[in-house]
Amino acid sequence: MKKDEPPLDFPDTLEGFEYAFNEKGQLRHIKTGEPFVFNYREDLHRWNQKRYEALGEIITKYVYELLEKDCNLKKVSIPVDATESEPKSFIFMSEDALTNPQKLMVLIHGSGVVRAGQWARRLIINEDLDSGTQIPFIKRAVAEGYGVIVLNPNENYIEVEKPKIHVQSSSDSSDEPAEKRERKDKVSKETKKRRDFYEKYRNPQREKEMMQLYIRENGSPEEHAIYVWDHFIAQAAAENVFFVAHSYGGLAFVELQLMIKQANSDAGKCFRLAMWKNH
Repeated sequence: MKKDEPPLDFPDTLEGFEYAFNEKGQLRHIKTGEPFVFNYREDLHRWNQKRYEALGEIITKYVYELLEKDCNLKKVSIPVDATESEPKSFIFMSEDALTNPQKLMVLIHGSGVVRAGQWARRLIINEDLDSGTQIPFIKRAVAEGYGVIVLNPNENYIEVEKPKIHVQSSSDSSDEPAEKRERKDKVSKETKKRRDFYEKYRNPQREKEMMQLYIRENGSPEEHAIYVWDHFIAQAAAENVFFVAHSYGGLAFVELQLMIKQANSDAGKCFRLAMWKNH
C-alpha cells in the first residue's frame, strides 16, 4: 500500500459516483457522458480496484430493483423456514412460477461476484445492462408464457463482526510482585497498540474483524441449486423446465441432474438445458 493512498471511503449510490445508466442501458458519467474509468487515480491500482468493487455492490442492488420493478419478479427468502435470527438469502420468482402448467425457466449465473440477475459485472459496467444481466432472458421468457425462477447461488453467507475475546493475563493469579505485573501489562498494551497501528496502516479499510456465517442448506452453489429444486422447482406445476446457465452455473445444473437421477424423483417432468451462455 502506498503511504499517500486516499481513504477507502466511497459513495453508496450511483449518483454519488456521478454515474447513471442512460436509455440504452449504458453506464455513463453524469457530467461528461463518458464510460466508466477504472484508473481514476494513477499509480493507485489497489484504491481503483476498491472503488470498482464499491460501484459493483451498488450495481448489484440496482439490478435487484430492476428485477422487481421492470421484470415484475418477487423476492423470496430462503431457507423457507428460517428463524428471525439466522442468516438468509433469497431468489426471485414470477407470480406464476409455481402455478404455470406448461413451462418454467430457471436461470443460474456463474461464480465470482455476480448475484441474482447478473451474468457479468464487467459487462454491465463496460458494455450495457442487456449484455451483462439476465433481464433480456427474463423479459422474453415472460412474453413467451414461461414462469421464471432466478437463482442466487453466490449468496452463500453473511458477514458479521467477530466477537471480541477477552483473555485474562496469566500473571493476575501468579505470585509475581505487583510492580512486575504492571510492567508486563504495560509492555503488552504497547505491543498491541503498535500492532494495531501497523494493521491500520497496512490495511486501512479493515476496521473490524469479520467472520462468515453460512446460510443453512445454501452454503455452496450446488447446495443452493438443490435446495431451490427441493422447495420450489419440484413443487412447480410446469410439465417442462428449462435451465439457462452460465459458466459454473452449468456445473451446478449438472450436479442437480445427478442428484435427481440418484433420487429417482423427477416426477415425470421434462428438463432441458435451454442454452449455455458464454462471453
